[in-house]
Amino acid sequence: MAHAATTLGLPARLTLAEARAVTAGLGAQLAAAPQGGVLVVDGGQLGHFDSSALAVLLELQRRAAASGRLLRAERMPARLAELATLYGVAGLLGMGAPA
Repeated sequence: MAHAATTLGLPARLTLAEARAVTAGLGAQLAAAPQGGVLVVDGGQLGHFDSSALAVLLELQRRAAASGRLLRAERMPARLAELATLYGVAGLLGMGAPA
């Protein structure tokens, strides 16, 4: 039986000032998600961010992998994908090169 995906939504703003709280909140949602399911991090609302957003995504990816789950980043802003490519972490986060 296939497990439904659990969506973790990023906030509209994710900078260094918000990173700790966002990581804690999304980390709790990740921990409460059903085992074996896919975790989707939705960046559709993300409008204002800095490189801390990548740190949050990498931490969520680490936690998902530690629990044996797949994490997928979706609807990320093109600028964040560019930043991930620049820092060499786009592949780790499942972000392709921006168009």
